[in-house]
Amino acid sequence: MNKVVVALSGGIDSAVSALLLKEQGYEVVGATMSFWDNLAPASKWCLEGCYGPQEEKNISSAKRICSILNIEHMVIDLRNEFKDIVLTYFISNYMTGKTPNPCVICNAQIKFNAFYEGIKKQGLIFDFFATGHYVRKSYNNDLQRWQILKGKDSLKDQSYFLCLLNQGQISKTLFPLGEKTKEEIKQIALDNGLGFLKEREESQDFIDASVYPYLFPDEAFIPGDIVDINGKVIGQHQGLVNYTIGQRKHIGISGMSEPYYVVGIDAEHNRLIVGTQDELYRDSLMARDINWVSIYGLKEEIRAETKIRLAHNAALGTLKPLSDNRVEVLFDEPQLSVTPGQFAVFYQSDLLLGGGVIE
Repeated sequence: MNKVVVALSGGIDSAVSALLLKEQGYEVVGATMSFWDNLAPASKWCLEGCYGPQEEKNISSAKRICSILNIEHMVIDLRNEFKDIVLTYFISNYMTGKTPNPCVICNAQIKFNAFYEGIKKQGLIFDFFATGHYVRKSYNNDLQRWQILKGKDSLKDQSYFLCLLNQGQISKTLFPLGEKTKEEIKQIALDNGLGFLKEREESQDFIDASVYPYLFPDEAFIPGDIVDINGKVIGQHQGLVNYTIGQRKHIGISGMSEPYYVVGIDAEHNRLIVGTQDELYRDSLMARDINWVSIYGLKEEIRAETKIRLAHNAALGTLKPLSDNRVEVLFDEPQLSVTPGQFAVFYQSDLLLGGGVIE
């Protein structure tokens, strides 16, 4: 019998993952990450986001799941690792005018690395690690390489978040929900005494914005000029960390003949650049630090779809390999709100090719 550790968040997806694996004959252990460090005095306001005081409720839910499934449960303390890796990345990106994606970093460096190693340090010997991600994996014999594919449920596919995984991480991980739809998962939960999880909210944003004043240094909130694309000052912003490319609401300008959006962030001069929706479109992007997941890399141009954020419909175009592990993406049609700091993730149909950081 193979032993598998399931990363339990306290939600329905990871719970059903554990159930399915147990039904398949695995010896299942549940494990939950703990990284909230009681950031005070933010706790009383921070009600949303995976980094927050609601972690206590998540752990309690995970324990209840394990009790119902009659499996062992453990909690792994990752406060130091989360602070050193994810929070440092999050803060430094915003401070340089970029929009980070902490979920991508957290998956690669915390959940599939520090968490996995933390479980081993507890002395537990296991064969596989499993998560509730809606993705599939397969092994390509010709390439001798593990590959990740989109989940069967296109509305729940989470392959975007796994674009930085390496071959070792993929090889030892099981994704029990890859061939399932969300509705199927809800029904399985109902049929097996886990119906209470249907009422729990889905995974939320990384962090509640109310915590920002306690995370960022004072200089992150220094007011500055809001300018149009010609450099004309048309208002004052309240700190660049409050804005991202494509944002329309809460910019702090009014009286324009048409809606204005954030089209650029100039951290060096503490300026917020705004413009019309037409000025948000880009026909290309540059991505750096590419991690190739399902292929070894590019030696020549290829046709592929590129996803520039989770909610983006992947856009067809040409990937052009450059030096220094960079790629230029030439879109067939201009795309809205290409955001530096976010991840460009490449696909051919359902196959996740890889991804990198948008420059």
